[in-house]
Amino acid sequence: MKWCAATVCLVLVALLGLPLAAGAAEAGDSAQSAADAAAQANNPLANMTALNFQNYYIGRVTETGEDANQFWVRFAQPFSVAKTNWIMRASLPVNTYPNLMDGGHETGLGDFNIFAAYLIDIGNPAISFGIGPQLTVPTATKDELGSEKWSAGVANVLFNASSRRLQYGYLLTWQASFAGNDDRSNVNTGAFQPFAMYQLGNGWYLRSAPIWVYNFENGDYDVPLGAGVGKVIKSGKTVFNIFVEPQVSVIDEGAGWPEWQILAGLNLQFTN
Repeated sequence: MKWCAATVCLVLVALLGLPLAAGAAEAGDSAQSAADAAAQANNPLANMTALNFQNYYIGRVTETGEDANQFWVRFAQPFSVAKTNWIMRASLPVNTYPNLMDGGHETGLGDFNIFAAYLIDIGNPAISFGIGPQLTVPTATKDELGSEKWSAGVANVLFNASSRRLQYGYLLTWQASFAGNDDRSNVNTGAFQPFAMYQLGNGWYLRSAPIWVYNFENGDYDVPLGAGVGKVIKSGKTVFNIFVEPQVSVIDEGAGWPEWQILAGLNLQFTN
């Protein structure tokens, strides 16, 4: 009887333990999935369709004393060509900039930009590296909101997610004008965007993603620094990434740069 009672107890413990173990496994899988989603949420080369909405409120534009605003809509789509993997990213801004001639502000579409990055296999699946051509189309609806130039160049992206705690990388672009309004200044611009994200847990993370720009045409430049916070939420097959990041220019030269700005955004990734 004691043996039977002990056996019954062991069976009951085992049976009760099964759902507990299954629940723990599901919770572990869920936590693992959330951690992976958080680590990849800011990867510009992630193998996912993505739709991004980002807004820069510019509190003060250099040499004008005026404020401005840029609202960006971005769409990214992976694709394959001849068994090679690529990702396309298209961006279109809605700009609000001061009109220095007549006063006030002008609002409308800015210039459309698109690049396609060839994804190079470097032997580590946690590290994404891509390089490819980019094109800027003069779609601005008003003179003050764009360059009125066709420009082409190259884009290079690195994203390192080897650590689930810290992810980092960069976006490097260069472009020069080849056609457009002869009365407007030529475009010859390089931009370097270093970025880093430190995961705090439960989807929260610290971030920094300023864009450093150098104008090879006239020697003007802008070097901001930023620090912000974000939250990643995975719901079904969609990863929501919400963030805010104040940025301030530490050194700059020339007119038209942000002295300080606040970046806020909502990025959506759609998993398979």
